[in-house]
Amino acid sequence: MRNKGISALVCAGLAAGAAALGATPSAAAQTPAAVHEAAAAPGKEATASDTRDHIRERLERIPGMTVVSVADKEGHPLYTLTYEQPVDHRKPHGATFTQRATLWHKATDKPTVLYTGGYTLPGGTTALTKLIDANQVGVEHRYFAESRPKGAAGDDWSKMTVEQEAADEHRLTRALRTIEKGKWLGTGASKGGMTATYHERFYPEDLDAVVAFVAPNDANNRDDSGYERFFRTVGTKECRNALNAVQREMLVRRDALLPKFEADAEAAGHTFDETLGTTDRAYEFAVLDQVWNFWQSGTAADCPTVPDAKRATDDELYSWSKGHGLSVYHDQELGTNGTGPYYRQAATQLGWAGLKFSHLKDVRHHPDIYQPNSVLPAAMRGTYDNRTIADVDRWVKKRGQRMMFIYGENDPWSAEKFTPSRHDSYRYVVPGANHGASIAKLPAAEQTEAVATIKRWANVK
Repeated sequence: MRNKGISALVCAGLAAGAAALGATPSAAAQTPAAVHEAAAAPGKEATASDTRDHIRERLERIPGMTVVSVADKEGHPLYTLTYEQPVDHRKPHGATFTQRATLWHKATDKPTVLYTGGYTLPGGTTALTKLIDANQVGVEHRYFAESRPKGAAGDDWSKMTVEQEAADEHRLTRALRTIEKGKWLGTGASKGGMTATYHERFYPEDLDAVVAFVAPNDANNRDDSGYERFFRTVGTKECRNALNAVQREMLVRRDALLPKFEADAEAAGHTFDETLGTTDRAYEFAVLDQVWNFWQSGTAADCPTVPDAKRATDDELYSWSKGHGLSVYHDQELGTNGTGPYYRQAATQLGWAGLKFSHLKDVRHHPDIYQPNSVLPAAMRGTYDNRTIADVDRWVKKRGQRMMFIYGENDPWSAEKFTPSRHDSYRYVVPGANHGASIAKLPAAEQTEAVATIKRWANVK
């Protein structure tokens, strides 16, 4: 995800999030009750009816579904799909768009993992899919990459909401459950974990369980005490002080270091006219993200690499920062075809960490810059409303069932967590882990417990 440590969620969802899920590289509605009753016992061999062509025919009979291509993946067919979705689910007969998805099919009686990255179409095989030897459905989030409405509808960002995407996944899940009859588990990491949780909240009959990795939960955007507390306590005092000193020195030496930043931007073809506006604003924003990104992607083992802020030369300070958290936000990345849709969601529903940066107050030029609208083109900016996220938070605490959340102890995104209910739901924190926290990194006893729970939910031995 990006923003909050603002570069976090996007990078995390696409990179660290994939690591949390153990991803490896890869090339018509039925009622939920009927689907559950139709589930066969697991472990049966695929029958002749599970052949590649037969499954393709069944997919193509689903209204609005198109099979774009079929490839072989580990001896099983991988279908690339598009599915016609309403732009506004409150007006199902209005404008539509095509949402990209994939189906890696093994057998109709095996469990199925619904995998969302929360951004573009996710690739690879999740660790959850491997654990329960499941079919896997990957889905691209609306308004990202090719899953965006055409024309004027694509510029109407009011339809880029948690509720609308949950409805997208609801329709897709119900359609594919007419084929895949086993248990269905939703999963995702970072923003993908949030998206899986939102789907479960609004359509709890769709999935049999959810396993969400490092999913932030900003239920109260006005209260960032959890994030502030994290940065006061993470790692050792010596490491925290060294990181804060480097971050401060980057702004103290702004006059000397900004030209280096500008030269890098020019060499890379980066501009800031449509988003942050000036290189000075872009530089400050990048520096503000440094410490967050250090912990998001690194570990305490990286602390000895932090330079002595006062003694380091300009080149040493800038070079180390580039390799340890200095992220650049630019027009080419942040528009409608890049990561901009995430920031739109952060600005309007998901929230952000409005960190105080008390150690930087006297060296900042732009005190109100650290929020998502700062990195959005004017047409994509929005007004925040926390009602949906607060509702999800309450529902997960009180009514959610068969939900598992995995967090990293040293991950800033894990500073504000979902709290699961007592209804067969669980939360684990991986000691010392960053935004790549996974079940495989849990202590042995907790790992065994979590794996047993997931297999029970999936009805596999």
